[in-house]
Amino acid sequence: MKLDYKNIHIGDLIQKEVNTKQIEIVRICNFMNCNEKEVNDMYREADLPTNVLLKWCKLLEYDFFRIYSQHLILFSSPKQNANTTDSKENKSSLPNYRKNLYTKEIIKFVLELVRTGKKTKAQIIEEYKIPKNTLLKWIEKY
Repeated sequence: MKLDYKNIHIGDLIQKEVNTKQIEIVRICNFMNCNEKEVNDMYREADLPTNVLLKWCKLLEYDFFRIYSQHLILFSSPKQNANTTDSKENKSSLPNYRKNLYTKEIIKFVLELVRTGKKTKAQIIEEYKIPKNTLLKWIEKY
């Protein structure tokens, strides 16, 4: 499944996974506690509530939340100033968000952009804030 990490349409991705796994609509309706029309409506939605998405993750045994995490890795802005962000992070009770965790899917996505010529190495470094050495290591390794 080729993903567009910038424009995520979660309903479409769920429907593709349902089709791939050939899950019967009756099973889906029973698990989701809804009717066929509601399932089809979910397929058309670009976004779903997290509690509904969590049910889909369990039913399809696929972590759809990871797609959003990968979006954050690719498209979140880098920390502007270490002093200002550190003071904000220290006040938060939430865990620190780390941008430098690249999954295999992200690496594959970025390398595909280079291989097909859709983006140059310089564009990837600039747009996705991937360090030049990291990108060069990926190209050499994969």
